[in-house]
Amino acid sequence: MSKYFKNIGIFLVLLIILGIIFTGCTQKSDLQKIRLMEVTHSLFYTPQYVALTQGFFEEEGFEIELINGKGADKVMTSLISGEADIGFMGPEASIYIYNEGKDNYAVNFAQLTQRDGSFLVGREKNDDFKWEDLEGAEILGGRKGGMPEMTLEYVIKNHGLKIPENVNVRTDVQFDVLAGAFVAGEGDYVSLFEPVATQLELENKGAIVASIGEAAGYIPYTAYCATNEYIEKNPEIIQSFTNAILKGMVWVQEHSTEEVAKAVQSQFPDTDIEVLKTLVDRYKSQDSWKPDLIITEKGLNHLMDIMELAGELDKRADYEKIVTTEFAKEAMKNIQ
Repeated sequence: MSKYFKNIGIFLVLLIILGIIFTGCTQKSDLQKIRLMEVTHSLFYTPQYVALTQGFFEEEGFEIELINGKGADKVMTSLISGEADIGFMGPEASIYIYNEGKDNYAVNFAQLTQRDGSFLVGREKNDDFKWEDLEGAEILGGRKGGMPEMTLEYVIKNHGLKIPENVNVRTDVQFDVLAGAFVAGEGDYVSLFEPVATQLELENKGAIVASIGEAAGYIPYTAYCATNEYIEKNPEIIQSFTNAILKGMVWVQEHSTEEVAKAVQSQFPDTDIEVLKTLVDRYKSQDSWKPDLIITEKGLNHLMDIMELAGELDKRADYEKIVTTEFAKEAMKNIQ
């Protein structure tokens, strides 16, 4: 009899274990997969990674496939071709594609960052750096027509220097190999995002001399977008996605620098936690993130001013066409 009850007990335990396993599988299979392509993988996008690591996307019913597009041009190509569901990049890319007159264009629905997130890295430490010091220098600036390169030009010109007469800003080096080209000896300075800029500094291969974000001021720098066709067919997906991003934004605002750094550590396994804390604090102190996710018309017009100054914009895009604020506003209602 005892052997019988023992066998029943083992059987029940196995049933419980199998139930847990299958329940977990079912729950995971219930999540809708969203292909999110980001322009680059940077600590600059901390609220997004917090939304990933703290389970906010799962709460909204999503499993996120995060893809590093390594440049806004590549992200936009993937978005329009249907290889990505949601793109994360500078709104300048949506302006370019809209001005081409295509029926299926990109619409920005949530703004994550409100400053440039890159830093100017030189070959030597310079605590007294002034932008005027760039006269006669060569800078690796990134892809021509990309937001990092145009913002860099904007700052340089605002300090009375002319391009290329006074400063040579190179646009022939791909975004994802800027650091490697600089380390190999190209250029006097390079524009880099974190944690790459600080990694070069720690390896004594360069030194951060200035924050381009601080120098440039407010810009609707990086936003989430989807094609107008995708948004029209899937408004509930866009709303839930925006809800998750806003939850990440609020979490970052309500937690300490150390807590935030630990929350995103799994996204940057090769970066020391103390470095992550320093960088999170740096971006926080620069007011890098847009608390309400709303892209304003004034902000978009300022971005187009910068594009015009860089000689990259012949025609302004219609704010009402390439921006929608309904999802961000609804998310704000839900969070309050």
